[in-house]
Amino acid sequence: MDGPGGITVDGLRGFAAALLRAAGLEAAKAGVVAEVLAEADLLGHDTHGVALLPRYLEDLQSGVMARDGEPEVIADRGATIAWNGRRLPGCWLVSHALDIGFERVGRFGMVGIAIGNAHHMGALAAYLERATSRGLVLTMTTCAPGAATVAPFGGLRGALSPAPSAFGFPTGGDPVMVDISASITTNNMALRLAREGRRYDRPWLMDARGEPTDDPAVLQKGGTVLPAGGTDHGQKGYGWALQAEMLSQGLSGHGRADGPKGLANAAFIQVIDPGAFAGLDAFTRQADAIAASCRASPPRPGRDAVRLPGESGLRRKEAALARGIALRPETLSTLRPWAEKLSVPLPI
Repeated sequence: MDGPGGITVDGLRGFAAALLRAAGLEAAKAGVVAEVLAEADLLGHDTHGVALLPRYLEDLQSGVMARDGEPEVIADRGATIAWNGRRLPGCWLVSHALDIGFERVGRFGMVGIAIGNAHHMGALAAYLERATSRGLVLTMTTCAPGAATVAPFGGLRGALSPAPSAFGFPTGGDPVMVDISASITTNNMALRLAREGRRYDRPWLMDARGEPTDDPAVLQKGGTVLPAGGTDHGQKGYGWALQAEMLSQGLSGHGRADGPKGLANAAFIQVIDPGAFAGLDAFTRQADAIAASCRASPPRPGRDAVRLPGESGLRRKEAALARGIALRPETLSTLRPWAEKLSVPLPI
């Protein structure tokens, strides 16, 4: 039932899994997808939490997301794997790939998995603690080859996706969890603001004439998302996007060249065991020194302290585990019709 601050984590996971099962997804896969979405909400990445369920449910019922089966193995050399995801749920494919990576990394030191032709993979931050809690390092680069909302630096027309990447590593305390994109903002956030009739605080998009703007509605009128660095240093985000798109699509062999539509995702995942190098103790000794150096930097005016990536998300997670998750009213309003349609009671 509800905690003092909202829906319990178990209640949210159970609700999400029940909706996915009712829409036809295999029970085991539904449980994994629900766990990944709930973890995103726990960490505060609510554009990539259960708010994604309506789109997932639509794609399950239309056949855009596959309901059962396994990925097609394109190559497997032990330390390197390539899959055709066959439009299976991306959250499940990534979780499955991580399980294999964790099992093999002790033997190989590093394991790389490329996944193409997958459905949406959710928030990358939701996977990082699975590796760091094992004393492992995890890097991920992903992209959406069915989307072209980010303009290349100097261009007018969208050619790339926001191309998120993530990097998680253990320290002597909390792990550091980086989850960033090669664009200034994300498609999901732009869509949310446009639905709510709101604008960005800064001009993070570009209209069809090439003028920077804070209006997310321009994406529906030929506008684009600016790469990280904006109009001044956007070659940085442009380069990061090319790296992410090529590692994920090039190594999996499936992407823009195949003309995918909708929520197609590709990923390159690398699991690293510090024990195969100088050792975990040596790794965390350096990690702690780097973290301490960052925290020791005097904060800018108006800020209370310098934080490390993932720190605020972990504090949100602790609070949500204790008091429950308070979903946005908009999220509940989009989930309610699906709950009624599939005869799954809302967890409130």
